[in-house]
Amino acid sequence: MKPLSGIKVLELARILAGPWAGQVLADLGAEVIKVERPGEGDDTRGWGPPFVHDTDGSVWGAAYFHATNRGKSSVCLDMATPEGQGAIKRLVSDADVVIENFKVGGLKKYGLDYDSLKAINPRLVYVSITGFGQDGPYAHRAGYDYIIQGLSGLMDITGEPHREPQKVGVAVVDLFTGVYASTAILAALRQRDMTGEGSHIDMALMDCAVAMLANQAMNYLTSGISPSRLGNAHPNIAPYQVFQVKDGHVIVAVGNDHQFRRFCQVLEADYVAENPTWQTNAGRVASRVQLEAALQPLMMMHTRAELLAKLEAAGVPAGPINRIGDVFNDPQVIHRGMRLELGAVSGVASPIVINGARMVADGPSPKLGEGKAEWHD
Repeated sequence: MKPLSGIKVLELARILAGPWAGQVLADLGAEVIKVERPGEGDDTRGWGPPFVHDTDGSVWGAAYFHATNRGKSSVCLDMATPEGQGAIKRLVSDADVVIENFKVGGLKKYGLDYDSLKAINPRLVYVSITGFGQDGPYAHRAGYDYIIQGLSGLMDITGEPHREPQKVGVAVVDLFTGVYASTAILAALRQRDMTGEGSHIDMALMDCAVAMLANQAMNYLTSGISPSRLGNAHPNIAPYQVFQVKDGHVIVAVGNDHQFRRFCQVLEADYVAENPTWQTNAGRVASRVQLEAALQPLMMMHTRAELLAKLEAAGVPAGPINRIGDVFNDPQVIHRGMRLELGAVSGVASPIVINGARMVADGPSPKLGEGKAEWHD
């Protein structure tokens, strides 16, 4: 039995952050019922190509949709109608969790806001995911991952120093918000076990993006200096970056002074390790440009495979830069079972393993309206 068996979740959410939280819960064993617009469903069903096809050749929605809706049921309800509202309230009556990502106050006119549903089910854990939270000067704004990557400062520390700021290659703020939301849901369910009452969880993409700044935020708060883009270098450690070799690139992640000395030994460059300026991490960070200039010609004397083998033998953290196609052919990824085959749908497994069992929902994403007949209007 999975940890969340018996937990019922009603997902009034679409796109990514809310559905990602729902998928985490589904992988952990919760029953997740996704409420979708009749005829259209979640916007991401059409966010292709590429599209997933069923065994009969029919289109089963975009790959994007399948990335975040595994293990759920689908019910088509028009919440703008009394019939749809009534059906949702019936589902809420014995639900444990509701996840919604409408604009602040957007569900109140339908009688589907927290206060209205709490009156039906006082034990309900109700999660509101918005761009900026339930209050504040930006609360009325719509939340888009891309915009918030820029607004939060994340893009200003991503990319090459003398080129334009870059977003991360996936909607990382949405994903982090979904993970934070699922953590908050589990905490609220635990609290309910103790108090008997539910909660209203207020999750904001902007809050999560600022929290994600982690050490870069602390660098600013400690020094008063805004961090700048360093490309593939690390603001607090050196050498911790990408280097070019004869036939490509490698990542070297030297985490301490001992590793640095071993790194230099592999490169047959003890004179670099013995330079007084570079014997401590602080000195290497302060003169990272000069250090890179000394190391890069030495790196070019090696092929990728040869150098990575030597660094691994020496206990120096290093690795290749794979394409996504390489990732799913990697022996470690294959061994860990990170590629799923759920009927006609390929997918990526949950990273959660409990007592040796990977927490993955039993079925693929639902077809539109593929839920129990009694759930409909």
